[in-house]
Amino acid sequence: MKSQNITIFLLEFKIKLLRMRMIFNGRSKGLTHPATIKDSQKLDVLLNRYYRITILIKST
Repeated sequence: MKSQNITIFLLEFKIKLLRMRMIFNGRSKGLTHPATIKDSQKLDVLLNRYYRITILIKST
């Protein structure tokens, strides 16, 4: 497996886990709780990284 594929796989895995944790925190603590907001910000970073990598792969 290429290193790009491994990177994409790991990012997808981290995104799914973080999304589940964010949803859990949002439901249990509220959408404006600092833990929920922090998870949302981390998720934004991971999604941006994921899209940058996938765009690079598609353009080659």
